[in-house]
Amino acid sequence: NDIYTTEDADFLRRNAVLPDPRIRAVATGCCPHTAIRDDISANLDAAESLEAAFPDLALVLIESGGDNLTATFSSGLVDAQIFVLDVAGGDKVARKGGPGVSRSDLLVVNKTDLAPHVGADLAVMARDAAAARGSLPVLFTSLRDEPLAPSVAAWVRGRLAA
Repeated sequence: NDIYTTEDADFLRRNAVLPDPRIRAVATGCCPHTAIRDDISANLDAAESLEAAFPDLALVLIESGGDNLTATFSSGLVDAQIFVLDVAGGDKVARKGGPGVSRSDLLVVNKTDLAPHVGADLAVMARDAAAARGSLPVLFTSLRDEPLAPSVAAWVRGRLAA
């Protein structure tokens, strides 16, 4: 999801993250958060085109970037939501809350390797995330230290198997 460009999809293609036919760029023409919550038609069309092209498809990932703590996906668009916080935003981010922090199916606190460089206390983030989420899962990751994000991959695989 980008407002006017296909930058994120182009990045995935350049880095051969997935075969090109499995990537869809959605230029929303508006705030990407609107396209995941209010008018989901562009994203739904992209997901349905992937399902039509790949009948055995088990998983579609829909990304909406930015730092908006109020961003949530419509339940008409997704079966599960993973909300990602960037440690570089500081240890206050989890405490600020928002529906993604408190109600997403999984909260991922990413870029933990940056914590000492930005003065973020991971223990504070863990405490605040737990307070906001209760029993909902929280995972801490660093793609620099663990490029395959094994804990997140295991969570997704568990959801697919259920």
